[in-house]
Formats: sequence, structure tokens, C-alpha cells
Amino acid sequence: MSSCCGPLIAGAPAATAEALMRSRFTAFALGDAAYLHKTHAPEKRRPFDPIAFAAAQADTEWLGLEILAIEDGGPAEDAGMVEFVATSRRRGRISRLHERSRFRREGAGWVYVDGIFDPAPTGAAGAVVASTERATKVGRNDPCPCGSGRKFKKCCGA
Repeated sequence: MSSCCGPLIAGAPAATAEALMRSRFTAFALGDAAYLHKTHAPEKRRPFDPIAFAAAQADTEWLGLEILAIEDGGPAEDAGMVEFVATSRRRGRISRLHERSRFRREGAGWVYVDGIFDPAPTGAAGAVVASTERATKVGRNDPCPCGSGRKFKKCCGA
């Protein structure tokens, strides 16, 4: 995690909406409620109960993140969108969360504004390309679920 999402979770600003999305997924996987709250747009933040968050996440294992689309116009843009599918296991059942998330630049970084769950299909042929492989527990030598392309032990598992 020290070379991927670690600096962001430690307080460095995200350079892109995608980087913030990946770090927020990692924070969900690690159960880092404070980071999730801090990276939510201030006007969208609600009173936050870290104990309730921990209880809700206690039996959830986040297994993978697949980025489907990015609209992140670079340094000149103040708004971005990341469409993704996050895979989790809860009580032995695999779930896929499909969301189109909106982000906004604030200062040197980005914040999560809101999202649309199960958005209309996207893609060149009008269909979301989604993996059908069965998710399993992430091992140290498996690809990191944050999507960096590195092994878990060299990325978020460090």
C-alpha cells in the first residue's frame, strides 16, 4: 500500500478522480472509515458513526475493483466520473456493486460527490463489459484488488 494508495490514505491529495476512487475502494477493504468520511464532499457528509460502519463492514470482504469508464479531464477539469464494479463477499455470498461515481476537484485533490447505482449500460456496443470469473479470497501473490496491476503483497497488502 505504501506505493499505491497508501500516500493518499495517509493524507496526500489524489491527482485524479480515478486515483481517489481506487484509494476509497482500498479504504473500504481496510475498513478505514475516517478516510472515507474525509474524502466525501463536505456538503454531502452526514453525521458519521464509525462503530456502525465497522459493524456493517465486519463480515464483508472486498475482493476486487474493475474500472469500466473514466471521465477525468485532467488538470483543467474540476469534475470527473468513474464507473466501476466492486466485488465483495458477505456471509459466503458474492456481490457486485456497479456504480457511476461523480467526483469534484477541491484544492489540490479530489472528493467523492455521489453516485448512481446500477447505471444504464455503457460501452461501445451498449453493454458493460463485466468479468464473470468467480471471486476468491485475495492471496499475497494475487493481483491487488485496487487494480494497480501489482501483486497484493507489494501494493495494498504491504
